[in-house]
Order: sequence, then C-alpha cells, then structure tokens
Amino acid sequence: MPKLLVKPKSGDGRILHVTPETAGWTYVGFDLWKLGKGRSVKAESKDRETCLVFVAGKGRVKVGGKDLGVIGERMSPFEGKPWSVYVPAGDAWSVTAETPLELGVCSAPGSGKVPARVIRPDDLGQETRGKGTNTRYVTNILPETEPAESLLVVEVITPGGHTSSYPPHKHDQDNLPHESLLEETYYHRFNPSQGFGFQRVYTDDRSLDEAMAIEDGDLTLVPKGYHPCAATHGYDLYYLNVMAGPKRTWKFHNAKEHEWLIAR
Repeated sequence: MPKLLVKPKSGDGRILHVTPETAGWTYVGFDLWKLGKGRSVKAESKDRETCLVFVAGKGRVKVGGKDLGVIGERMSPFEGKPWSVYVPAGDAWSVTAETPLELGVCSAPGSGKVPARVIRPDDLGQETRGKGTNTRYVTNILPETEPAESLLVVEVITPGGHTSSYPPHKHDQDNLPHESLLEETYYHRFNPSQGFGFQRVYTDDRSLDEAMAIEDGDLTLVPKGYHPCAATHGYDLYYLNVMAGPKRTWKFHNAKEHEWLIAR
C-alpha cells in the first residue's frame, strides 16, 4: 500500500500530485498548485470531472474556451468561504494567477453530463458539527445535494485543541443505505503555519493502523478505515476533503466503542 502521508514539494508549481494510480485506488485524484502572480496552469479533464478550489488567492479561469472571469477573494483558507469552479469531463480549463494563488484541483470519474459552473461563496452551506472540544466548522463546496457525477468536496476548520472526523468513522463498504464506499484525501493547513497535528487511519482488525504527524501543506490518504485527526493547542487546522466512490453519497459507520461520545 502507498504511504498515506504525502509531503508537498518546495517552490512554485504543482507541489502535490495524487492520482488513482499513485494512491493505489480507483476514484480520487488531487493536485495542489502554488502559482506566482501571472503564472498559469492548464489541463484537459478528459474522462474525469474536476472541481477547482481557490484555497487562497485570485485567478482568471477559462473552461471549454469560455472566459469565466477572475475567481477568488480570500487570501488565506482561514478567511471565510472559498470560490470554486466545476469543470465537466471532456473540457479543457486554465487558470492564470492574478495574485499569488493556491489552487486545489479535485478530480474523479465523469462523463461530461453536468455543465461547467462557478460555485460562489454565497452558494455554500455551512454547519457546525460536534460540541466542546469536538466542535468544528464545515463548508460544503460540492455536497451530494449539488450537481456532479462522482465528486464530494468539503472544507473543515478545526480549532486548536479540538478533534475532527471524530468520533472515528469510516466509509469503506458499499453497503447502502447503511454505509457508502468512498476514497478520501485530506489537504491540511495550519494557522499559524508552524503548527502541527495528528491523524490516525486504522481498521477494526488493525491490518491498517497508521498514525501520522501532520504539518502545514501535508496531504493524507484514506483508502479505508477510520480516520480521526486532532489539532494541537494554539494552532487551528484547515483541511480540504475530496471524496468519491461508486455511488455519490456520504453514509458513514461510527466506531462502536467510541459512539457513546455522540450521546454526551
């Protein structure tokens, strides 16, 4: 099995690159681009749909030859809701940075039946999950209630000293309506950036059991199993989740030994 912790490359350009082939799975792909002002990235989505998430900064976006204008607003993922763009399979796209830009490129299988669109901050629902030191703040970028073929995309802010994706849950069985099979990536950022946290990915039988120290810019892979994470005191944790599987729905199973925490 590939390593579950992926460290970013230094410098500008594509600093993270995960494909189904490199991850050893079937559905999810994720790239993270850091671009200086005036620099560009372009690609053709072919047989995969794409969600471009403006993690920080602004850029001019073209999809299928159409200029969608300058997208983006926040300069940090800790400053409000993101701008995003949905790109259908088969369309070429490009982004030219108008400011220093951090761009998440989320992808999964698609056929091109859902049209391109800009996803504005005002379009996004937000919710608070958990309570006490398990409180975290969720922004739904591409939930199952919004049009797409495979992708589910969400951002989460976890305050310092809090846990997230907790109590531990999993979604690795195609057993609807009880549980859906979804691969998942976590792109992590910390505020202040020198912070760190922890994430554990494990199965009931412990055939997979990996605990990782996570730092600013790291990517973690969740091929199966439970996957809680924790932010250390003084350092807020942001993560961008990408999920996809054979059916586009998020149905999870809580670890039974920890489920009592929900009733507290």
